[in-house]
Amino acid sequence: MSTMTKVLIQLPVSMKRKLDRLKAKGYTASGFIRALLEREFQTKPQKKGA
Repeated sequence: MSTMTKVLIQLPVSMKRKLDRLKAKGYTASGFIRALLEREFQTKPQKKGA
């Protein structure tokens, strides 16, 4: 497994509320964001130097 690091972001309250509602579906905010980023990075072609 690769080494993990923390990322601190600020969100509008409305977006945080939406993330909090995902808990009822079994998601954590971290897990949801991690999966979202993984999908995003897999579908976009990598630019040179990125």
